[in-house]
Amino acid sequence: MRQNQPLLFVILLGFSISTWAWGNEITLYIGTGGKQAEGIYHTTFNEQTGQFSDVSVASKINAPGFLARHPSLNCLYAVARWKNQAGVVGYKIGKDQKLEEFTRIACTDGMGCHLAVHPSGKFLLTAQYGGGSVGFFPLNEKGELSKPSIFEHSGGSKVFGTRQDSPHPHWCGYSPCGKFALIPDLGLDQIVLYKIDPEEIKMSPHGMAKSLAGGGPRHMRFSTNQKWIYLLNELSLSVEVFSWDSQLGKAKGLSNFPTLTEPEKIGESFNSAAEILVHPSGKWIYTSNRGHDSVTVFSTNPDGSLKILQKQPIRGAFPRNINLTPSGNWLLAAGQDSNTVAAHRVDPASGKLTYQRGAMINVPQPICLLFLNK
Repeated sequence: MRQNQPLLFVILLGFSISTWAWGNEITLYIGTGGKQAEGIYHTTFNEQTGQFSDVSVASKINAPGFLARHPSLNCLYAVARWKNQAGVVGYKIGKDQKLEEFTRIACTDGMGCHLAVHPSGKFLLTAQYGGGSVGFFPLNEKGELSKPSIFEHSGGSKVFGTRQDSPHPHWCGYSPCGKFALIPDLGLDQIVLYKIDPEEIKMSPHGMAKSLAGGGPRHMRFSTNQKWIYLLNELSLSVEVFSWDSQLGKAKGLSNFPTLTEPEKIGESFNSAAEILVHPSGKWIYTSNRGHDSVTVFSTNPDGSLKILQKQPIRGAFPRNINLTPSGNWLLAAGQDSNTVAAHRVDPASGKLTYQRGAMINVPQPICLLFLNK
């Protein structure tokens, strides 16, 4: 029996290592847009090895540009198009990670560019960039969608040509307490605020916070201490810092930090900022730059101010979306024009990014990365 002990040890060690590596796999769904794409794609990402599994189609649907998961049910939602309509489609997540549609409803104000489910799970919001509105979709206990209420925005800052002649809501999300909805509007140069009543399943206007003139608000995130809002301005390629009063539901602009220098912008015929993330530690912020095709890494200070640490090429083209793994150990960058998703390791001490050679997959026109485990 002693003669077999080394062999047994090797077998057990191999099993333990393979199990450990498998246990580090995270499910990833990818929203897409454009004629080349078939719908929502699925893969897994291994945080230990930095490698992706084979990519497959989880559900065929036209232009599932953004995805969001329900906070308590095993389902997710996508903005999408079908026939001559656009709206929201809900999917149950199967054991094999395939998606089975179980609810669908059209939005009367056109295609949404973003959506977010409220932490209560009782409703979701969509931002209609073209329609200039926000859609409020009630959800029942099964997660099924009901006919939406439409909240129209009006006006336009008219600073940046035709991009700001009218309202263009670009993102929707909630305050950490869940009592307020915040909608960055690129056309208005505002964060439009709404008061939430999750018990009555209602939403009502609650004012606005003015942002940088001509900045073009796109996406935003709260700091981990909930004191600050980091607003990404698409047109000016900058991060604007706001203070946040959680009791009154008010935001006030404080300072602005460019993601690129003017010489860096001159090197490209087109530049725009696309996505912003806050690291789970709260120490670093990441923004994606389309045209320059990079991610800018900022460090955060106690007063909410930022300092640039790095500008990392994404190893692709037109990073419309980036996302951090739930652990914060990796950043994935979706190259819409290069049909790629590339993985960059996050240094736990500095927050800086390092691309791992071979950590890339091909997906037709990826524009949203959603981790199932997040």
